Amino acid sequence: MEDFEEADVLLLMGSNTTEAHPIISNRMKKAAKNGLKIIVIDPRKIDMAKVADRHLQINVGSDIALMNAMIHIILKEKLFDEAYIKRVTLDLDKLQKQVELYTPAYAAAITGLTPEEIEETARIYATAGNAMIAYTLGITEHHCGVNNVFDIANLALLTGHIGKKGNGIMPLRGQNNVQGAGDMGCLPNQLPGPFPITNDEYRRRYEEAWNVTIDGKSGDTQTRTFERMENGDVKALYVIGENPLMADVHMSHTEKLLKKLDLLVVQDIFLTETAQLADVVLPARSWGEVDGTYTNTDRRIQRVRTAVESHPNVKEDWQILCELSTLMGYEMSYESSEQIWDELRILAHEKYGGMSYARLDREYFLHYPCPTEDHPGTFILHEHLHDENITDAKKAPFVPVGYTAPIEIPDEDYPFTLTTGRRYESYNTHTQTRYYPDNVKIKQTEETVDIHPEDAAKLGIVDGEVVEVSSRRGSLTVKAKITEQVVPGLVFMSFHWSDVPTNILTINEFDPISGTAEFKACAVKIKALH
Repeated sequence: MEDFEEADVLLLMGSNTTEAHPIISNRMKKAAKNGLKIIVIDPRKIDMAKVADRHLQINVGSDIALMNAMIHIILKEKLFDEAYIKRVTLDLDKLQKQVELYTPAYAAAITGLTPEEIEETARIYATAGNAMIAYTLGITEHHCGVNNVFDIANLALLTGHIGKKGNGIMPLRGQNNVQGAGDMGCLPNQLPGPFPITNDEYRRRYEEAWNVTIDGKSGDTQTRTFERMENGDVKALYVIGENPLMADVHMSHTEKLLKKLDLLVVQDIFLTETAQLADVVLPARSWGEVDGTYTNTDRRIQRVRTAVESHPNVKEDWQILCELSTLMGYEMSYESSEQIWDELRILAHEKYGGMSYARLDREYFLHYPCPTEDHPGTFILHEHLHDENITDAKKAPFVPVGYTAPIEIPDEDYPFTLTTGRRYESYNTHTQTRYYPDNVKIKQTEETVDIHPEDAAKLGIVDGEVVEVSSRRGSLTVKAKITEQVVPGLVFMSFHWSDVPTNILTINEFDPISGTAEFKACAVKIKALH
């Protein structure tokens, strides 16, 4: 995060940073006051646009067209270090061929920008001394989310804005320990470490330590698991710290699948909407009642310590899992989170070997990889891309991708695009943030559908009026908020309020590689109820 202060230019893509990552947005704003040039790329006029050097208000889902056109300009005008590209990258010819079509004029027709805006942005980013790209769910929550990320990598690699101070790509994680959860093996293709589950050497390391055989095939994504629930192959689901009924697309479909299960177990700190459907609810401890580590958005590992005593009958997540495993025939008898962490430090010593609790307590935080006690931690990844004698095995390939439109395009029957996201005071599915004391004043106490004044005038809708929003999957009623944050034809809603379940509307389409749902684009119609 310190790199924001070292950068000259920041492309902020698909990130409503002030509302979804307020602490990080403060760092960005501070850097902007000291000279950082921020270019906001977002379909809405988000708060960050106020501090930005420029705002590219692109059409929803058109990011690849924009990035390919920027790459087209950078290649055409030779705004890159040819010697560097030859030394550290592979497949430039494939990238060149892919972006030939994406002239600024061609991309402008897709993105809704002007050719000049695209050209100028490409030049500013490519010629900056130090430049970063930060992105979040506005990039990944599309049917082409993985390709969006590939193209961000193409852009950074082509310009050399990676692997050095004040440069690089920063995916802003949606919650405070998302990175840590993935690193500890909560992804279907990874062992704790994180190591790929398909790697025989790493897998053997865990098999010997745990005295088990581990399937070398990647497991199922959540999307694939829900498909298998639908066809009857999956009959039981164990949900930990997640509220899929509220958070997943096509809510009525999700509810049907959860009710179809033979057994639904939910482990959580509140009785969420999903927990209310469960056969068994296992109460867990909150963040203030546990001991362990968090890994944040820039691989920074910090200790978390017990602040308050929990109810005597409530256990930590790891204790529940250990007891269940033992009851099911595989004994797991750890005594503390530190003991589990120390096991990881041995098995994944390349990443965590030097990060004892004692050292984390003493130094406050460390960035992994940190293999030994005398290692300072790794502040910047991919520094090898600036080695003069880089080996072929460490060279970085370009991954050319093409633009694909959102799955569901507005038409005569459903003339608006609905895009979804978060609001400042409401955390995710509102599970932890809906209970405000009476004396706390909050900005938004209920959901709204944000609509442009032109569209509201055509429909005869006034601010605060209750309207009906419908998609091909369902309908709901919600208050209208008339705002120029959105452009004509685009409406916005969050998914925080259970009484306005926005995901009744969203489309059941997913990225084929990651399984991430297309939350950011579906077609809807709006009807005044007066």
